[in-house]
Amino acid sequence: MVRMSSRRTPRRPHSAVRAASPCPCGLPAEYGACCGRLHEGRAAAANPEALMRSRYAAFAVRDPAYLLRTWHPSTRPPGLELDEGTRWLGLEILGSTEGSAFHSTGTVTFRARWTEGGRPGALHERSRFERLNGAWVYVDGDLLD
Repeated sequence: MVRMSSRRTPRRPHSAVRAASPCPCGLPAEYGACCGRLHEGRAAAANPEALMRSRYAAFAVRDPAYLLRTWHPSTRPPGLELDEGTRWLGLEILGSTEGSAFHSTGTVTFRARWTEGGRPGALHERSRFERLNGAWVYVDGDLLD
């Protein structure tokens, strides 16, 4: 599904998702007006939930460069390889704490569904986020159930 590596990470995502496609994050918006603008660096995530959604979408469109850019330097791997055989099917945000303009940390609990080799799976995690130099970044997470 995801492998950490020391290999150079490609800059351009490989995906059939286009600007006018529905955004993989699940919000009722086109990719280009939603997570696509964050992936391209035209906007920054306003809060941990927005960053979580954009990171999920980056997995869906296979954009490891964005994932690495939005990962806290203290926990970021040197590289990331996304498995071409993994298909992300949906994101469900289950809850969040803190993460407002008045906070420097926040959490998002989510469930992400996927298939790999025809077998379904789900990732249930409580992710931790921190504001670093004014931008939200993913720190780490605890797997649930």
